[in-house]
Amino acid sequence: MRLLRPAVPARAARALTSMRGVPLRWLSTRLIVALVGAALAAALAGLGLWWWLDAQEREAVAAYLAAMKNLPADGAPAPEARAAAARELEAALARYPSSSLAPLAAYELGNLRYAERDWARARAAWEVAAARTPSSTVRTLARAAIAYSWEAERNYERAAAAFQAALEGVGPGDFQYADLLLDVARTQEIAGNKDAAVETYRRLLKEVPQSPRAEEVRVRLARLGAGP
Repeated sequence: MRLLRPAVPARAARALTSMRGVPLRWLSTRLIVALVGAALAAALAGLGLWWWLDAQEREAVAAYLAAMKNLPADGAPAPEARAAAARELEAALARYPSSSLAPLAAYELGNLRYAERDWARARAAWEVAAARTPSSTVRTLARAAIAYSWEAERNYERAAAAFQAALEGVGPGDFQYADLLLDVARTQEIAGNKDAAVETYRRLLKEVPQSPRAEEVRVRLARLGAGP
């Protein structure tokens, strides 16, 4: 099985895409889905335990993998391939909403819709991913992606609120924390909420003093006429 490139918010492997000046970090959902499918098939078939999966789950795995098989491993897909993959993912999600791969499929669908600048449908897909995934990391990243879509629409107040929601369950020791907190402060600043932005920037310096973004935060505070 071909391994595919990283695709939606993954701050660890930071592949950045810019749209209307808004950075969107992509999690390697295509890679994850491919690996899950390959590992699942290899492990179960190799052990003679394929019967553990019911027929519908096997069909669901095949449908989700088939939807993404024509997406390129590197670079952006052609509009036609992207649209076809989105249609197939939507059909698979409608047919197999309870599959174990449904949250990742919804996440990837959100990526494809975002690339089409279809912010509302991207958010709808990411909301499904956030609601259904058992993974706290995928949930956080889906919520952050929703916030980026609001920022892409230049609705900075809703973006700031969505970044705040993405922080739920995330602490200073988590790798997403500093970036999300910076995103909250940045959108607060753009929205004209200076006092809240200063408070959030200071919170970041206090809670994550060793963050690689600390110097950037100090520069932003200075620009706002505030000290750390």
